Amino acid sequence: MTSRSYPPERTALIVVDPLNDFLAEDGKLSGQIGAMLDRLDLRAQLDRLLTAARDAGVVICYAPHGLNADAFAGVRHVLPRFRFALDNQVFWEGTYGADFYPPLRPRDGDVVVGRHHMFDAFAGTDLDEQLGRRGIEKVVLAGLTSQTCVEGTGRHALEAGYHVTFLVDAVADFTEEAHRAALDISYPTFGHEALTVDEFLAAVEPVRTA
Repeated sequence: MTSRSYPPERTALIVVDPLNDFLAEDGKLSGQIGAMLDRLDLRAQLDRLLTAARDAGVVICYAPHGLNADAFAGVRHVLPRFRFALDNQVFWEGTYGADFYPPLRPRDGDVVVGRHHMFDAFAGTDLDEQLGRRGIEKVVLAGLTSQTCVEGTGRHALEAGYHVTFLVDAVADFTEEAHRAALDISYPTFGHEALTVDEFLAAVEPVRTA
């Protein structure tokens, strides 16, 4: 099994934060990130990625953000961007903004893990348990945002012993600078591979039949 080979039974596509507050035109962060989403055509990229990965038999994991009044209980020094999120109830659990963007909703058979509060979708969630239960060795990351939750989740996956792939044309960020920092510096540093959607899909092995 080479680095550029992805057996579907041992590979999970982790889609981070495909939520209304990011992706819907009336989401709370649309005004800040909408131009980048449109320039990168992220919605369409994620849609075709999910469709093809499901068809190929890859495990699909959704890793959503979620905040509530107790999300940072006991945290003395809340990061300013999370203070903004609390004050404005961004990704607020039980609300429209924290729900999945309808065209990219999970389907039957997909895995939806617990909601993370900061940048790491493993921290305080069942993501590692869900991956381990399915015998996953390779994780492939896409979603939002390039330099924060996608990168943070990938860093944890690397430390936890997974083979890590970042999909460079299936992520977006608020600014070009943050996006390029992830693609040009962080992904080659913390990922075994940094691929396009097409490169990844071409490397998924056919489903084995008896």
